[in-house]
Amino acid sequence: MKSIHAAFVKAQKEFGPALKTSTNPHFKSRYADLSACVEAVIDALNNNGIALMQKLHESDKGVAIETIFVHESGESMANGILHVPASKQDPQGYGSALTYARRYSLMSACGIAPEDDDGNAASRKKEIKSDVNESEMMDWLEAIADSADLETLQKNFVKAISASNGDKEWQLKIIKVKDAMKKKLESK
Repeated sequence: MKSIHAAFVKAQKEFGPALKTSTNPHFKSRYADLSACVEAVIDALNNNGIALMQKLHESDKGVAIETIFVHESGESMANGILHVPASKQDPQGYGSALTYARRYSLMSACGIAPEDDDGNAASRKKEIKSDVNESEMMDWLEAIADSADLETLQKNFVKAISASNGDKEWQLKIIKVKDAMKKKLESK
């Protein structure tokens, strides 16, 4: 387990934030969806020789997910099974429970978290005052757009998100520029 543990520590240093880019219309709250959670960790894991797997286990009236990391050395690290009951016993109920379980199992296994969990965000309104230095943010956007490789892109992205101080508008701009640059670099 020596190789996977060392690689996981390195990967965790590169994890980005799980951004709240989705909206729950029922509670009128924002949350980090499954794709935002995967996006926050997948490049860092892969760059350090770690594959992400989520194994589905048998479960009555719900779903059970286990997040597993597999290192290129052949070592693996399992993170326990998370059971989530399905709200309805139909495909939509199971699909919703599966997505929820995958998201929370991944966040728990990686040690990442959004600003609030869905329940807390729904129960209160929280205003974040922007204290973003616009000049600095423009410099970060330029640095992201000028990234020569995916590793530099990831580092610039993480630093830019940190500099955004939770400002959603800037985070969305950063993600847009990062996604465009990632696509460009991957096509080379």
